[in-house]
Amino acid sequence: MAQLVVDDQQLTVELSGLEKLGALRRSDVSVPVSSIVSVERLDNARDAIRGLRAPGTGLPGVIALGSWRKRGVVDFVAVRRSEPGYVIELEGMSFDRLIISSPTIPELEERKAKK
Repeated sequence: MAQLVVDDQQLTVELSGLEKLGALRRSDVSVPVSSIVSVERLDNARDAIRGLRAPGTGLPGVIALGSWRKRGVVDFVAVRRSEPGYVIELEGMSFDRLIISSPTIPELEERKAKK
């Protein structure tokens, strides 16, 4: 599944070739760390998905990859089954939120604690 990579400047959602194909993207999703408004850890990242898939791939209960849209907001989703993950709210980016299945990432947990 997609990997979250965080450094001092950038948060990157690294996608495999098949994930890029399923999400209908040519590249990984990268945002400046300064654009992160909030970070929330969920036991089931799928619970945060809202709106309609456009474009992307979705198999209920299996995988959700791509953009989900709902009345003026766009989320990037890379969620597998009912796995835990993060909802990362962004400001000033093409995506309003990133919803990603992921093991615990210490750098994101630090950001979550600061908010």
